[in-house]
Amino acid sequence: MTDPLDVATLQRRLADFAAARDWRQYHTPKNLVAALSVEASELVEIFQWLTPEESARVMDDPDTAHRVTDEVADVLAYLLQLCDVLDIDPLAALDAKIDRNERRFPAP
Repeated sequence: MTDPLDVATLQRRLADFAAARDWRQYHTPKNLVAALSVEASELVEIFQWLTPEESARVMDDPDTAHRVTDEVADVLAYLLQLCDVLDIDPLAALDAKIDRNERRFPAP
């Protein structure tokens, strides 16, 4: 049985993958943010000309679903690597942001 997935495990796997290929030298914040932007744009490209209704059904087509899943994975990979390099706990950052948004935009 494999261990359950968690952010720290995934970050460690990404770091080990990069280290084994001597890529850590390229994983500067600037480069990681640029790569993150490119991957997010590739995700946007899939949805670019879809109607709202078509976009809601994007996972119904296996080929498109595979592309969306891969791009989501790429975005998350670069975001987790950026957080690792900058020593940001992504879950704590998100939790704090939700707290701020709840105060900023209280429910009616």
